[in-house]
Amino acid sequence: MNVYDSNRMADVLAALGYVSADGPDDADMIILNTCHIREKAAGKLFSELGRLRNIKERRLASGSSTVIAVAGCVAQAEGAEIINCAPFVDIVLGPQTYHRLPEMVARASRAATGPQKNKGILDIEFPDEPKFDHLPEVTAKGFSAFLSVQEGCDKFCTFCVVPYTRGAEFSRPFEDVINEARTVAAGGVKEITLLGQNVNAYHGEAIKGEPGSEAGLGLLIRQLAEIERIAHIRYTTSHPIDMADDLIAAHGDVGELMPFLHLPIQSGSDRILSRMNRYHRIDDYRRMVDKLLAVRPDMKLSSDFIVGFPGERDEDFEATMKIADEFQFIQTYSFKYSPRPGTPGALMQDQIPEFLQSERLVVLQELLEKNQMTFNQESVGNVVSVLFDRRGRKDGQLVGRTPYMQPVHVQASDKMFGQIAEVKLTTAHANSLGGELVTVANQPSPMNEIERVSA
Repeated sequence: MNVYDSNRMADVLAALGYVSADGPDDADMIILNTCHIREKAAGKLFSELGRLRNIKERRLASGSSTVIAVAGCVAQAEGAEIINCAPFVDIVLGPQTYHRLPEMVARASRAATGPQKNKGILDIEFPDEPKFDHLPEVTAKGFSAFLSVQEGCDKFCTFCVVPYTRGAEFSRPFEDVINEARTVAAGGVKEITLLGQNVNAYHGEAIKGEPGSEAGLGLLIRQLAEIERIAHIRYTTSHPIDMADDLIAAHGDVGELMPFLHLPIQSGSDRILSRMNRYHRIDDYRRMVDKLLAVRPDMKLSSDFIVGFPGERDEDFEATMKIADEFQFIQTYSFKYSPRPGTPGALMQDQIPEFLQSERLVVLQELLEKNQMTFNQESVGNVVSVLFDRRGRKDGQLVGRTPYMQPVHVQASDKMFGQIAEVKLTTAHANSLGGELVTVANQPSPMNEIERVSA
């Protein structure tokens, strides 16, 4: 989501003549786009601001001005505190207001040259109209693209700040998403990833302007798959309780939809899931996964885990270990619980000591990393569909991702950059694979690729 937001801020600023700089030292404007999921994000922000202050002062001494802005969820949560602690920051804006950047930049520029000392511009409101209605037309950047279709969250998990920093759930109309997808496809994009804090809670207007015409993510995916040139579709991040039957069916019907799903489980203990206000329980998760596998037997999952949530007992942690082993997640994100100010979890009395959190995290990560490595090793010998969307570090090397989001490094001609090809996987590493080029695919169906390999 932050990558998408950063790209859209660049689109907004392009109208003012701004283009991307190679680095901050010679930049006329520097924007730090932030995430507030974990506590250390705020600490990293202020550390980085200290470095940028030196750049701003050095440029000012040579007669060049620098606008420094802080955007995103830390900006939304900390607000005026950022300006109080770092008065050299010119703009603080939340994730729902970056469409107003041109106005903020103009105000900051006037303040910098005017008689009054700039005290910083703060804009962290939740506007009545969605920002998407005021953004310029999206431009294609590369061969894969993020499309934001849903924002905000109504779940209020007790550990999470998203409902407070991103606001209530909002879904963009079908027409807007389809038009954006067509635009990036015309610009060369072949793979799209649909984004949302709870993307599978999407309920956009099927007919723009008619609220009663709402439909879900499954129908949206089916319509996106009909767009010429779109060969791969992904979506993230999902909530277990929002896996509607139509969306599950789409995994069996839509060949362009990748057989990979990021579905955070957070804990293997029903007691802890209840304290987290996660709505789902372990048996609910099992039933949902069974439904997915029934329509798409090659489906694989990644997940999130939080270790050391308040009140987590040894038996709760052991339940998490059992679940991690049961589902064999092929990729995971695992963290120690980080109390976020203003969330119910931060006020719970039975906080877990950090040393115990660390011990448990090490044990869990050993298992998760083993499972990931096992899957990577088992992938060797398979032939899969890969879109080469990046150049590797080595000369003549291109990089793409398998249907399961594994990075693959291949020696290939630069003519293959931006192409979809069949790749035979030859080597496995902890976080990536090596492969050999087989043939160039003509907009292949990933499902057919996997069926052919398994045969």
